[in-house]
Amino acid sequence: MGIRHYLRHAPAVGADEAMRLVRDDDALVVDVRRDFEWKRNRIPGAVHIPLEQLPDRCTELPDDRLLITFCTGGLRSAGAANLLIEFGFDARNMTKGLIDWRAAGGPLEGTKNQESS
Repeated sequence: MGIRHYLRHAPAVGADEAMRLVRDDDALVVDVRRDFEWKRNRIPGAVHIPLEQLPDRCTELPDDRLLITFCTGGLRSAGAANLLIEFGFDARNMTKGLIDWRAAGGPLEGTKNQESS
C-alpha cells in the first residue's frame, strides 16, 4: 500500500454512526489492526484483515455492502478505506477508531475485556 492512500482524506463516519449502521446490518466493520491488537479486543462481528494483507485479501470482503474500516486511532483505517475505494468497494473510515468506539459505549470482546470483567 502506497503513501498516496494516506494523503487523501477518506470518507468517514463517527463511532455513533458506525454503531447504528452495524446494528441495522447496513455495514460490516473491517478491523485492519495487527494480530496482537485483534486478540486484545475487537468489535463483535468485525472481519479482521491486517492492513498489510488487505491488498491480497480484499476479495474476501462483500462487495454489496458498506465497509467501515477500523483501527486504534483512525490513521491506518483511513488508508485502508482509500485502498478499498480504489478497488471498487463502498468504504468509510471510522474516525478515531477504537478511541471513539469505546467513548461511544460500543461493545468489545477479547482477552483484555474478559480480564476486566
